Amino acid sequence: MQSKGLIKFLVAVVTLACLYSLSFTFVTRKVEKDAATHAGGDLAKEKAYLDSISGEVVYNLGIAKYTYRECKALELPLGLDLKGGMNVTMEISLDELIRNLANNTKDEKFNTALNTAIQKSKSSNKSIVDIFIDEFKTSGSASSLASFFATKDNADLINANSSDADVKNFLQKEADNAIQNSFKVLRTRIDKFGVASPNIQIQQGTNRILIELPGVNDENRVRKLLQGSAKLEFYETYSNFDVYPILENINSTLASTLKSVEAPVANTETTAADSSQNEDNLLANLGANNSASTDTSATAVNMEAQNPLFSVLMPSVYQAENGQQQLAPGPQVGIANLRDTAKVNAYLARPEVKSLLPANLRLLWAVKPEKRSPEFLTLYAIRTVGGETGAVLAGDVVTDARDDFDPQTNSPVVSMSMNSYGAREWRKITAKAAPNKEAIAIILDGVVYSAPNVQNEIANGSSSISGNFEIEDTKDLANVLKAGRLPTTAKIVEEAIVGPSLGQAAIDAGVNSSVIGIIVVMIFMVAYYNRAGIAANIAVLFNVFFLMGILASLNAVLTLPGIAGIVLTMGTAVDANVLIYERIREELRLGKGTRQAIADGYKHAMPSILDSQITTFLVGAVLFFFGSGPILGFATTLMIGIITSLFTSIFISRLIFEYMLKKDMKISVSFPWSEHTLTNANFQFIKKRKTFYAISAVAVVVSLFFIFTKGFTLGVDFQGGRTYTVRYEKPVDLEEVRKNLDETFSSTTEVKTFGNANQVRVTTTYHINETSDEADKEVLDKLNDGLSQIQGNSYDILSSQKVGPSIASDIKDRATWSGIIAILIIAAYILLRFHKWQYSAGAAIATIHDAIVLLGLFSILDGIVPFSLDIDQHFVAAILTVIAYSVNDTVVVFDRLREFLGKPNAHSKDFGDTVNHAINSTLSRTIITSLTIIFVLAVLFVFGGEVIRGFSFAILIGIVVGTYSSVILAAPAVYDLRGGKHIAQETSATKAKVITP
Repeated sequence: MQSKGLIKFLVAVVTLACLYSLSFTFVTRKVEKDAATHAGGDLAKEKAYLDSISGEVVYNLGIAKYTYRECKALELPLGLDLKGGMNVTMEISLDELIRNLANNTKDEKFNTALNTAIQKSKSSNKSIVDIFIDEFKTSGSASSLASFFATKDNADLINANSSDADVKNFLQKEADNAIQNSFKVLRTRIDKFGVASPNIQIQQGTNRILIELPGVNDENRVRKLLQGSAKLEFYETYSNFDVYPILENINSTLASTLKSVEAPVANTETTAADSSQNEDNLLANLGANNSASTDTSATAVNMEAQNPLFSVLMPSVYQAENGQQQLAPGPQVGIANLRDTAKVNAYLARPEVKSLLPANLRLLWAVKPEKRSPEFLTLYAIRTVGGETGAVLAGDVVTDARDDFDPQTNSPVVSMSMNSYGAREWRKITAKAAPNKEAIAIILDGVVYSAPNVQNEIANGSSSISGNFEIEDTKDLANVLKAGRLPTTAKIVEEAIVGPSLGQAAIDAGVNSSVIGIIVVMIFMVAYYNRAGIAANIAVLFNVFFLMGILASLNAVLTLPGIAGIVLTMGTAVDANVLIYERIREELRLGKGTRQAIADGYKHAMPSILDSQITTFLVGAVLFFFGSGPILGFATTLMIGIITSLFTSIFISRLIFEYMLKKDMKISVSFPWSEHTLTNANFQFIKKRKTFYAISAVAVVVSLFFIFTKGFTLGVDFQGGRTYTVRYEKPVDLEEVRKNLDETFSSTTEVKTFGNANQVRVTTTYHINETSDEADKEVLDKLNDGLSQIQGNSYDILSSQKVGPSIASDIKDRATWSGIIAILIIAAYILLRFHKWQYSAGAAIATIHDAIVLLGLFSILDGIVPFSLDIDQHFVAAILTVIAYSVNDTVVVFDRLREFLGKPNAHSKDFGDTVNHAINSTLSRTIITSLTIIFVLAVLFVFGGEVIRGFSFAILIGIVVGTYSSVILAAPAVYDLRGGKHIAQETSATKAKVITP
């Protein structure tokens, strides 16, 4: 074995890296377990405990120390289906943006074109901008398109003479800006919401933003938070010198009113001590001399009693030239540890404190911590001036904002332009603030993004905002300023809510299926391959460990389909070992010694291993780019699992063999009963191929018949609507539940058993086109009316999902394209590897056959089997996985056929005999590999939980069908497509490149 030392080093490095990545998860789980023990079931107390230690060091590696918050950010996060929470897809209203850009014109043809575009966009992949422009061109309007958008606010970007192409580029750019701005706003709102490990991302190529909020249980608050319009405003500010006496008065008042109250806000001695220490650290960072600040824990507790506010909110100070601390100028009045901001807010909200605050004073936090003190957040003093909001200017006056560089200082700045009204008002505002260099605060959604000091009066509405900025800061601020220019609303078009109880059930099912799957695979490998099976099992364990470690290092979210991917990886992890072991057995039967047989087994198995795993990886990549939500978790796990499987199967198992050979240990790759399994197989696949063609043709025709006559039950993500998972206290009659709900909704309702007899899944299309909060409430009220008619049987709604018709159409289109692209990519890869189009065609025939038969079985069995067979994203993932594994088997046969055709005497043999020999010689590997995957899929089907039962059933049946097609259809199809005659020896260009480990 070449480079043995390098491989050992690489294994050691990867092992240590995975241990490091997973260690954060172990630490956070321990901390959270301690919190649960401390709280004794009180969730509020548990959260307060975790908040109190969020900034404390809980993991000390010597060379690095990590707080609980930092560990939480680096742990392996759980998806909503495992942890519970809320998953929403927000859609930015680009039609509203177009109307705003056109100053809400009343032109009939303009509005007709836009309304038509709105309707067509619900069932089209084209953007609403493209559809609108096409519709306007055919409207027959006498006005040019540019004339509607050539307003004063847009004068720098477009004029009345601009072409339609210019208008299209302008609208698309503004649409992209609106999506990016909405993303920034939503991300900030979610950060304020305090969700642990949230996930927010723009769905590329669309006007949608995907948001996952694990652990959230207040759905109405989330909806209100996410769907509110962004509100940008400019405010005057108070000086720190003016506000500090007010804060001193508040501190004294709190000290006297809290004196006789026991712990008004939860805190501990440790927390108080840490707050004091944090103050010392902060003052040191600010340049203050903290030599006198050596408080003990007892002193810190005493400080909290005497100075309740100042123990958690440190006044804004700096170290003067005389070495004394002085109040810092500007609107920053204090700074607090992130974990203490809730306590500060609680103090400021007390009635006796609110009475001390001037009516025109608002205390608002900065949007994010200071870079030099990432654990601390600044508090600003804002002055209101009357009016509805108290702002001196609204953000809609901003016509443009961009990140720029000051040519004199070469430092990042933000350039901002205003319309004529804004310029007039801005001149008055800056003229008032300039003499004393007062600050103007830029506020979005109640948080301060910046508060620059006014240096002089600004007459033309063009301003340059400078400060201690980095490039990213100026980009963010520019986006915030643009967010107030043309506010667009974001509405929820897809929503899924998973209750914690259902999440815990999913965790239990996932863990059970994983453990049982590992045990089944390990028992089978040892039972069939003897001592070599032990080496394979060690490789499987390393594979799972590496897979989890890499997922943690990538901060990938672990979902239930992701666990299914892990279970499947355990089955496929032995695939490479099976290929190697079967080849070693062949070499041993040729009379070679053990060492040479092992070396040649690895060598000759390598092309098949690479080809089979690469095709599966390509399908995983298609799933990753076209899937969403939990399917991304499955695709990520599948792709990483393939890489780790290759590494462990090829290198770790080889290292084990090398060790055994060095120690002169006996290496056995079989037992007497399994040694000659299918060794001399000589089934006449080519001779009987027409019979098999006929059987497959009948299966395809029957499948197509049911597909086009009976059809499918579409999941909510394919048809739109709302789905609820309901658990009754006792078993219920499905027909009774369905009848009650049909009467309540005045429409047909789908009701299916979901797992146990007391658990059902309800799907309704009532108000399918309505996504407002009012429609959600009406549907939920009607659902409860219908469910409650089952007398004497209480119930809980465990989860819910809502999908609008536009996103359902988009999901269907993406699913269709993913299937087509997967088949094309696989065909292209096979053509690249085998240099004959017949191989690609043979693989395509087999995969299309598998897809049709699997679809047909889902149609035939839907409503017959006692579990859901809905066609949804999970099914698409399943059918693509089946295609991957079908091709996996197929390319192994093709590789062996190519090997036989590359031998010197190949031209003298009948091609049909060569094909038949290739199929028979790989038959043992095909059956053993399929059996290991079938074993783990059976475990997943039985123990994996109801949520993925249909998913695992699809792959389970698909593997059986795929194994059949790879043997019966793919290679025989190559025989017929190549003319079924003697084939000349393959050229050297088609021979496989062998990689020796």
